[in-house]
Amino acid sequence: MKYPLSILLIGISYLTACSSSPDSHFPRYSDFPKTKALSAQVINLDTILFRYPFRVAVRDSIAVVMDLHNMDHYLHAFTYPGWKHIASFGRRGEAPQEMLSAISIQFNSLDSLWALDANKMEITRWKISSTNGSAERVEEIKLDKKLVRSLDFHTMESGFLVPDYMGEHRFWEVDGNGKAIQNHGTIPSEAAEEEEEEETSRPALAQAWRPFMDYNPDNGILAMVTQLGETLEIYNLKDSTHLVLYGPNGEPEFKTARDGSGVPDGIMGFNDIKVTDKYIYAVFQGMKLKDDLAAYKQGKELEDGGRFIYVFDLKGNPVQKYTLDHAIHGIDVNEKTNTIVATEVKSDDPIIEFKI
Repeated sequence: MKYPLSILLIGISYLTACSSSPDSHFPRYSDFPKTKALSAQVINLDTILFRYPFRVAVRDSIAVVMDLHNMDHYLHAFTYPGWKHIASFGRRGEAPQEMLSAISIQFNSLDSLWALDANKMEITRWKISSTNGSAERVEEIKLDKKLVRSLDFHTMESGFLVPDYMGEHRFWEVDGNGKAIQNHGTIPSEAAEEEEEEETSRPALAQAWRPFMDYNPDNGILAMVTQLGETLEIYNLKDSTHLVLYGPNGEPEFKTARDGSGVPDGIMGFNDIKVTDKYIYAVFQGMKLKDDLAAYKQGKELEDGGRFIYVFDLKGNPVQKYTLDHAIHGIDVNEKTNTIVATEVKSDDPIIEFKI
């Protein structure tokens, strides 16, 4: 199912909190109608030492933390909300049953914790048992080579959604065997459209526009936010509509190196995204890369993470901005309990919770 040219790119009249200049064709948001400060509650964990806890996922009575740089295991399961250690799994190594990396996780049920190994181009499924204190690897799927080095994914009813990293499309539908079967969309760059086609390196553009993504199968909403700049994309896979929304910092900025790769510029953008039944939650950083570099050269301790959570409704309207007392990366949102579980990578107590 490709999106036709008649896809809805929602205009200025659609968003009351957004504006659009005569030189732009994607709507802009400038502010949020409500702002609220949140204070974190630190979670005391069982004897697990993390190096870089990048993602967290909660399903029923189990929480899983993904440690990006752990020397032994990438994945760690705990009881929830008690946070007692169940098992560490996804052993780091080159053997067939080991992982070379862990980039993203999706927790659908206790027998379906999916993990993406970008270096192996493989998605694995794990069954977790708190009773047995175990995590069993039950399935592995090799990804199509045309997907290059996939850095995010989401499960869907009959396969997976994976961003495109070559710059020709926005994302792929992938079947249950890992084969890319359908591409969708293009990178919504106003700057690239203004340049001559031969002046824009598509792989460099794709690098700059690398997204984090989340998908809610109940409402059909696939949302993506960019790691650079301040851009939100919303695809409704049920009615084939599509919305692109720019924030005050605009689209991702980059310079093209001699080898055709993209060199980041501008700001660090979003860190994670979650789509619930009613809202889209996105962790935003906003640090200028030149300020980050200057602080590093001066030997200053650099903050790693975002201190804002932006909330939009499913049509892209800004709803609320949460300001945080900790800098975070990954989140899991439970609207029934009004709880956000988050990871803080530079902390001896890296798992925290916010009440919203």
